[in-house]
Amino acid sequence: MPRSSPLPPPPPPAEIRTWPDRDALLRDRAVVLGELVGMFVGPGRLGLHWTWAGITALGWSLAGAAFVMFEEAQGPFDTIPGVICLAIGAAVLIPGAAFMAVGAARDVRVHRLLVQWGALESDPVGDLPLRMPRANVAWLLTSSALCAAGLFGCVVVPATARAGQETYGMVAWLMGLGFLAWLTGLTGLVKAFAHRRWVLRVLAGTRAGQPVAAGG
Repeated sequence: MPRSSPLPPPPPPAEIRTWPDRDALLRDRAVVLGELVGMFVGPGRLGLHWTWAGITALGWSLAGAAFVMFEEAQGPFDTIPGVICLAIGAAVLIPGAAFMAVGAARDVRVHRLLVQWGALESDPVGDLPLRMPRANVAWLLTSSALCAAGLFGCVVVPATARAGQETYGMVAWLMGLGFLAWLTGLTGLVKAFAHRRWVLRVLAGTRAGQPVAAGG
């Protein structure tokens, strides 16, 4: 995994702030918020989100193929390809899932910093570039499509299996892919709506001292 950029620190407490004037504070705030927004919903973050989701899906696909091989095996030696496929699938799936979890935890920290720096001072006009509407729409549309595909795989596939058209190994494989797609899409939707909610609060002139929920 490429090394992630270090996160900026939270804003200092009021009693130890050293900005000479409001303009200096707003300049530093704008720089930090620009970096944080890019880390949260920037195109690079979307690409990384899809990359690790795709690697995780590849690992599950290999594991699912192994399930099908086990189901169709006629003897002990016929299971050897399935064992090899399962081992490779696990070697791909586990790191992919781990990096997705790490990315989600990092997103929580980034959003918390966004809330803290955004509440430091009000600058509705200067904060207009932070909206990033195109990036947010990209997150929203791609994540909605993934959620729909995932729900289709989790709901329609079992119904097809009950009709006797699919083997159990194939059902487990397709349902697993559907669940991964749904989870990836849901994560993206949460990020898109969280960013939109944060933007509305910042542009409305949220000030330090007003309660701002860490989740939005």
